[in-house]
Amino acid sequence: MRVLIVENEIYLAQSIASKLSEFGYSCEIATHTFEALRDDRYDVVLLSASFNSNEFYKVIENHKSSIIILLISYISSDTVSNPIKAGVSDYIQKPFMIEELVRKIKFFESFKRYEMLNQTYDIMLESAMLSNKPANLDYKKIKLPLIISSSKIQISDGFAFSYAKESGFNCKIVDARVGFDVKTLLPKSFLYIRNIDELDIKQQESLLDYFKNSPVIIHGKKEHAGYNFMVLSHSRAATMSDILSIDEYVKQMILLYQDILPDTEISKKLGISRKSIWERRKKHGIYRQK
Repeated sequence: MRVLIVENEIYLAQSIASKLSEFGYSCEIATHTFEALRDDRYDVVLLSASFNSNEFYKVIENHKSSIIILLISYISSDTVSNPIKAGVSDYIQKPFMIEELVRKIKFFESFKRYEMLNQTYDIMLESAMLSNKPANLDYKKIKLPLIISSSKIQISDGFAFSYAKESGFNCKIVDARVGFDVKTLLPKSFLYIRNIDELDIKQQESLLDYFKNSPVIIHGKKEHAGYNFMVLSHSRAATMSDILSIDEYVKQMILLYQDILPDTEISKKLGISRKSIWERRKKHGIYRQK
């Protein structure tokens, strides 16, 4: 890794460079800020807080994509709080142990690596889930705990992923068959439980009773007391091989729009009575979100 040490105390800078080289880092030294304003890219910038404020912030701006660790003599708003707001990663107070500096560098190395991986996985997941994302759902109206029923588990996966993205909550995916520790659930998070129908009836009832007051989405087949319930259908456009009967088409339209349109609107669009919609709900076991 390339490290730039921006420090006007040359002996201190040389000492840091020498010690970091023992840990495998390639170091360069800049004793003036103009030397740190070149277009060269560094993985880590160690920046002394002793420079002129205007020049100091120019260095931060120039290296905002790098890990920037401040070298400070004392803690204040000018040496810590304001620079961190401007894009600095962390600080270390002089004098310091080189091992502590290396620990901070390695921490932010890992942080940036996982941040990049998360962004990559998010793009991959969004691409993979796009074809299974339920259409025209108002995620703000969805209340947990929730059981979602769908013909394919991938449709439920798409719903859980979309809900996490729209709500800003973190999603922890678990498999009911494997078991999991609910204590690891972080604040502002929800559980998405798959394969509950693979359990026997007693196990299903026990699990559902346990989570009925929790932030949870469960892929299941039937309603349970204490849970909202939704039936999801595939959102992709039909092909010639997917031509539906009139009854099936009405069923799909009810499923798609019942949580975003009133029955009067649905009945007008389908050309049937509100009573017919109610009868089809009863026939196909369709329930509104509560």
